Amino acid sequence: MSRLSVRMRAAGITLTLSAGMFVAATGVQAQSVSGGRIGYVLTERHWSLYQTEDAKTECPQGFNIGPREQFAELFPQEDGALLTEAETRLVREGRRFHLETSEEPFPFYDAVGPNAYGLNLDSKATEEDFISPAGVEGVDNQLNRALACVAIYRGPDGAFYHFSNLFMYGNAYNRWMIEITGVDDLSNDDSVTVNFYRGLDDLVTDASGKGFVAGGTQRVDGRWGDSFRGEVQGRIVDGVLTTEAAEETKFPWSFPGIGGGFHIFKDFQLQLTLTPDTAKGLLAGYVDVEQYNHRLNRNWTTHHQSYGQLSAASLYRAMKRLADGHPDPQSGENTAISSAVDVEMHQVFIVHPDDEAMQLNTAQR
Repeated sequence: MSRLSVRMRAAGITLTLSAGMFVAATGVQAQSVSGGRIGYVLTERHWSLYQTEDAKTECPQGFNIGPREQFAELFPQEDGALLTEAETRLVREGRRFHLETSEEPFPFYDAVGPNAYGLNLDSKATEEDFISPAGVEGVDNQLNRALACVAIYRGPDGAFYHFSNLFMYGNAYNRWMIEITGVDDLSNDDSVTVNFYRGLDDLVTDASGKGFVAGGTQRVDGRWGDSFRGEVQGRIVDGVLTTEAAEETKFPWSFPGIGGGFHIFKDFQLQLTLTPDTAKGLLAGYVDVEQYNHRLNRNWTTHHQSYGQLSAASLYRAMKRLADGHPDPQSGENTAISSAVDVEMHQVFIVHPDDEAMQLNTAQR
């Protein structure tokens, strides 16, 4: 590995910068990658939703009501009627897991308007598709319709939005990584390989403890992380990595101390702007609706869903109605819904199990 050494002789300090990092004094950014390999670890992720400041463009009818408001409508306490626990609360709790698609007595408001973030997953442009804010047509993100008028998902104040990223810090289950190999130039490269892994180590934070820095080390989880492994081909154009679609990818999304959770993406794709320190952009694909609901209810109780008016039973109905991909071979009903996730990643040095064994053997000599 080539290195640039800057010696601050007066202070007796030696500063070493790896090739590929920014040189602050000159503003020059080297685009070569040592060994043709670079890794990044996930440090921030949110469902990608198109939001305006007052929400009136996408949610002109307002936000959807949540479990508490729905309960009050379904079981009004009037005329001294006695309502039992089994007839009320247990019924509503059961609807979170024993799901129905029947019509509810209250409306569910889909997000409206022509704009959304995301990628063109099916290589088509139809009336159901969105236009990105940058003017790209054919964007597939039906999950945006289902989530954008549910307050809990909206940033920066929504509880799900806030806690989804807060739990990136201490929850190693969410330690998702990519490693790009065969890189000749980080700005433009016609063919690279992208591997997905789950890591084992803590994220490296800045002095505030609230941000992240590049240059940490992440060991690949070679025992419990096998189900998160994947490999796709991609290319880099003007610093933007775009991958081919992976048939199916398991993506970790859990909350610590509550339960493990993950999403299943079909036709999983990445579009990331790369620098030697960060990778920022979108991951997109068709999310399995049943697994989405299972993960949601394992990780968020009705109590927590109420902080932002999220009714899991109502959201499930909306997702089933809006599902636009991967039809069931027997029923023909779509099982997955198009989606996009805003992600930010920071550069890390990825250590594979074989690398660890080699280092251990070297140390013992």
